[in-house]
Amino acid sequence: MPDKPLDAIDLRILNELQRNARLTNVELANRVNLSPSPCLTRVRALERRGIIDRYVTLLDPGRVGLGLSVFIHITLERQTEQSLAGFEAAMRDHDEVMECYLMTGDSDYLLRVVVPDLPALEQFIVERLTRTRGVANIRSSFALKQVKYQTALPLERAG
Repeated sequence: MPDKPLDAIDLRILNELQRNARLTNVELANRVNLSPSPCLTRVRALERRGIIDRYVTLLDPGRVGLGLSVFIHITLERQTEQSLAGFEAAMRDHDEVMECYLMTGDSDYLLRVVVPDLPALEQFIVERLTRTRGVANIRSSFALKQVKYQTALPLERAG
């Protein structure tokens, strides 16, 4: 049986939690015009359904010494199921890899990597990426400036 669709109250709850996950249940309930008990019931249901995946704290990378953000295009020697699975498992083990996407187009994967500086990037590429089985080509692009960074999903556009 498919999940029931999100209603307007669920969407308001999710929008508020995306803006500030530290809201108390009472504050959240007030913002979405519910009493606390039904609000908590809805939040717990959203968690059980996996719609709320986890709660996190977002840090400023530069202020914690990780000011270099690099996008790395990876091409594999082969695109077999085994090669893809092996590469993906290897990327999960590297904390510098913030995001990893299987892509269409010129490269097989796009990584977003965060490191403190150029020597750390060189070490990551030489000691980790080039040693990853099946990697044929590595192309890097540096982010000069972050123009927009958003973690909240545009729920008003969701189907």
